[in-house]
Amino acid sequence: MPDTESVTVYVCTTCRADGDASEPRAGARLLAALQEAMSAGAHPGIRVEGVECLSVCKRACTVAVASRGRWTYVYGDLDPAASACVILEGVGLYGETPDGIVPWKARPQEFRKGVVARIPPFPPLAAPRPDAAE
Repeated sequence: MPDTESVTVYVCTTCRADGDASEPRAGARLLAALQEAMSAGAHPGIRVEGVECLSVCKRACTVAVASRGRWTYVYGDLDPAASACVILEGVGLYGETPDGIVPWKARPQEFRKGVVARIPPFPPLAAPRPDAAE
């Protein structure tokens, strides 16, 4: 049975959007927006953590969505001011799956166009689903 409470969103706090010299950096602003959205209680059980770097500097702002036994996804090109609700919506869908694979058409638009990487779960699952790479 899927367990949304075990989903962690890692937010790169060192991300800096092109041309953005302001402080705090865009990644830190995204983290603050996610923490504020979480404090409203609309998404209980999802953990949000800041990390120093996800090494996706050309695709700022970046998050990784991970959960034990599920695929991990890395998403970039997120808007630090407007993406918090979209991220939490996508993470909610992810948490409802047994393997982390949300059908392509069910994903928020930002997750469809911003996907950077998909990392296999550990330990590996059985055969991949056919709709995973659409």
